[in-house]
Amino acid sequence: MEKELFVLSLAAISGIVLYFGFKHLPNERWQFIASFPISKSENDLWKGINLTYYGLIIACAQAFAIAIFITLTGSIGVSLAMIALVGFVLVCSCVLAAKMFARIVEKKKHTFTVGGASFLGILIAPAAIFAVYKISGVHDAFNFILPVLAAASISYTLGEGIGRLACISFGCCYGKPLKCSETVMNRLFSRYAFIFSGKTKKISYEAKLDGHKVIPVQAMTSIVFIVSGIVATYFFLVSRYGLAFGLTMLITQLWRIVSETMRADYRGQGNFSFYQIMALLNCSYSLLLSALLPEHTLEAVNLLKGFQYLWNPAVILSVQVLWFVMVVYFGKSTVTGSKIKFHINRELI
Repeated sequence: MEKELFVLSLAAISGIVLYFGFKHLPNERWQFIASFPISKSENDLWKGINLTYYGLIIACAQAFAIAIFITLTGSIGVSLAMIALVGFVLVCSCVLAAKMFARIVEKKKHTFTVGGASFLGILIAPAAIFAVYKISGVHDAFNFILPVLAAASISYTLGEGIGRLACISFGCCYGKPLKCSETVMNRLFSRYAFIFSGKTKKISYEAKLDGHKVIPVQAMTSIVFIVSGIVATYFFLVSRYGLAFGLTMLITQLWRIVSETMRADYRGQGNFSFYQIMALLNCSYSLLLSALLPEHTLEAVNLLKGFQYLWNPAVILSVQVLWFVMVVYFGKSTVTGSKIKFHINRELI
């Protein structure tokens, strides 16, 4: 019964978060958390650095994904040391890839791409898991790959489902505009279209589409990822690791291919973008892994054991430190600036 309650709790919490995000984040109010003065200029104005909700949401999504990964892997008896090593390798690789691939494909220095991060993460994950276990002297390290891969793919899927709210906040990864003509696409999305406001959102300064109805592709991605992640979580809890891994990877990567056709932001040259090619390769690679890797049951799933791992003081502090670093790394805006002026509320003196 605890497995069903866990899955239902995930669904309820995710639904509440997504509902709030879809309703409020397209508004101008939800782009910046704060501005910090760094140097004084003319007319008593200070030049400021902006901290965005984009960074806060990405950091929260990553912390959520790590918590899911620790809980799931801990529940099947994977040691905390192994979880930490595998998680460290994958997180560091994906964070670096998020900027590297955006620079290569989109020719932009000040942006990130989840597509590039997921491509590298999926590519190196089996080797990283095997290497960590082999170096640590664990017997039958090969049998650990698929269960840990399944936990990692579920964590990635749920994390990106929440993380796509960051794109709504910053106005990036935006959909194509809906025209006035009565087409099937317009009738399908008109009621649920996003209308972004704010001249500093990416959809505004890059495409001049603020105030226009656009396809809510970020919301659609969040829903597809969260639903597939929750279903895969249940399969994981009943020890169907191959099914859990194959389901998350197949749905998320196929959706990435389809959703690219509904996006209006620059995705590189060609009708079939480099990100779509990477997603197609990930699909094939994931299906091959699901077919070849042994579905070895490490031990019966025990969620309580996973929660005990999560409640470890060292784990809590590590996740908090990582959360703070990610808020700063992803949240410090280099494409926007601010001018700050301070004054005295004399009526209160």
